[in-house]
Amino acid sequence: MNAVLDRFAGVRTLLYKEVLRFWKVSFQTVAAPVLTAVLYLLIFGHVLEDHVKVFDSVGYTSFLIPGLVMMSVLQNAFANSSSSLIQSKITGNLVFLLVTPLSHWAWFAAYVGASMVRGLAVGGGVFLVTVWFAPPSFAEPWWIVVFAVLGAGMLGSLGLIAGLWAEKFDQMAAFQNFIIMPMTFLSGVFYSVQSLPAFWQAVSHLNPFFYMIDGFRRGFFGISDVSPWVSLGVVGTSFVVVAAIALQLLRSGYKLRH
Repeated sequence: MNAVLDRFAGVRTLLYKEVLRFWKVSFQTVAAPVLTAVLYLLIFGHVLEDHVKVFDSVGYTSFLIPGLVMMSVLQNAFANSSSSLIQSKITGNLVFLLVTPLSHWAWFAAYVGASMVRGLAVGGGVFLVTVWFAPPSFAEPWWIVVFAVLGAGMLGSLGLIAGLWAEKFDQMAAFQNFIIMPMTFLSGVFYSVQSLPAFWQAVSHLNPFFYMIDGFRRGFFGISDVSPWVSLGVVGTSFVVVAAIALQLLRSGYKLRH
């Protein structure tokens, strides 16, 4: 029992350290992403509100808000774990964690947990700031919670993988710019994939980010491009695979002990 409590205390301490790391600069890590999302809403909503038709009963601004919220959750969950690891590796202070008796499960829980806190905090901020542009509806709110949590967890795990793999900031920037950003922007944040030609619809369905955003949007409107159960299956499977890879890399000490 004492050993279990000691391990939990270690996870709690590392989680607190990781949350505090981004919260102490919350103007940059929370407020700035919220402002970016608001600018997207102002520009795209103003320009396309009367020109883009999505679901029959949903205006374009209303349609856009959940996409921006989820995009903010995903991008910031990834940024938290990836930036923390790469900074620790480059500055050399990672050695202080390596000498602790924390298991790879403890590392995973703390880093991914802090990433989820940051992603959900930013997403909540985006929602609170943008909600007055269009009255919110919560047709099936349980899907909002499920996909927000799973999406934040998956991107936090993916950030761990990226942080372990990268050895310098250039590599991390490449991972984010050539993988995370394209998958996010091509996932239906700004449009319904049903408006695309058949080939690009098929391509979109290969992108797990599409299912996160489509399932999340289902919670607001009760309408989605695919069944939320299909989205749940794809996102849940993707999370398990990514988390398993991250845990295996942590267990083996990949690029941590040399």
